[in-house]
Amino acid sequence: MKNYATQDYIGKNKRSRRKRTTTITPTIGRVFTMASKTKDSERNTERQTKILTHCNASNGFLKWRFLPKQEEIPTIQDCKEMEKTERDFYKSLSNFAKHYNVELISTQEFEFPYNISLAMWDLENKMKQTKEDWNSFKLIRNDKNIHFAKEEKYGTGTSLYYIPIVPLFQMLNDKKHRNNAQLLLSVCSYLYLIADIPYYRQQDSYLYWIYEMQEDWIEQGDEAEEDLQEFRREFKISKIIGDKVEKKLGNPKNLEVFEQRLGDFKIRNTFDHDCYELASVAFTLYSEYPKTTVFRNKPTPELDPYNDDYGNKAIGMDMYISFVADTKGCLYSNIEESINAEFNEYGSIEEPTVYTLINGTAISKANFDFENRLFTLMENLYKVLTLTH
Repeated sequence: MKNYATQDYIGKNKRSRRKRTTTITPTIGRVFTMASKTKDSERNTERQTKILTHCNASNGFLKWRFLPKQEEIPTIQDCKEMEKTERDFYKSLSNFAKHYNVELISTQEFEFPYNISLAMWDLENKMKQTKEDWNSFKLIRNDKNIHFAKEEKYGTGTSLYYIPIVPLFQMLNDKKHRNNAQLLLSVCSYLYLIADIPYYRQQDSYLYWIYEMQEDWIEQGDEAEEDLQEFRREFKISKIIGDKVEKKLGNPKNLEVFEQRLGDFKIRNTFDHDCYELASVAFTLYSEYPKTTVFRNKPTPELDPYNDDYGNKAIGMDMYISFVADTKGCLYSNIEESINAEFNEYGSIEEPTVYTLINGTAISKANFDFENRLFTLMENLYKVLTLTH
């Protein structure tokens, strides 16, 4: 079989450089988790350490959220079509009340927008007497109509899904593990090219900015010269190896020969078995979801024009999912500290989210099959890569 691990190819376009930030304030603390665990899909995440106290963002119904063909309705005073808004609201409210068998007070005789506020207040109190989670319901705009919808989130376990590429590079240059490396290279190419996992050397990625800030801070810091030399060495490695590995990940040949590599692979020990099982899972996922990205159910950031409270901002999915140079060493320890400090300034975490309209039909449970398998794959890939490093 041809060794495509030695070929270089850029599969993603380079993007414009972020404006450099000259200083940061470092903090101390190991980072592998970002918040208290949610009640959503339970997950096992062995490589985690608590770092962030969870802050619930406001769950008021009159907040604005942009969604694919949907958005939560704006403050009601901003609605131009008042009559249509009322008509849509009460139609959807009726469907909601019938579906969940709740009896609501009459509010239509009151003036707009108090009538809607009163109806929402009554509905909230009635729903809190049931087993349903009131915070999971949203009022959204879909195709210019207003509907109640049930919001379901896939709990990512509050983990940092950072995939180190230095161990992969070392395996590619180690005869003992070269076949394993080629198999894992196909896995990582799938994550890079198809699942669209961000890469820390891409100039618009969150980690690219973090690395740049760290580099600036180190050069301006008061560390001893020997410490500075170690940081400079790790920065150099992160850049050189990062660029080399990105070219390999971007080579579509790694996907074309994915199945062939699986067929040719020989299992001789436990590590071989782990690599093969991981790659088999990845290939099956790629086969079943050949064009699906990790961001398919990404919620767009909330926009509240009347509230610029920084604490209500959400940690974006692209901030905690990424390829990274390494998860060991002085450099990464500093990166952890920076992320720890920044994430503590946020009020919530973006997670894959599905909205199901409450329109009189049966409400099916959201399908997070892809997310469950992909996030588990990334967790297991991290474990396999760090076994050899």
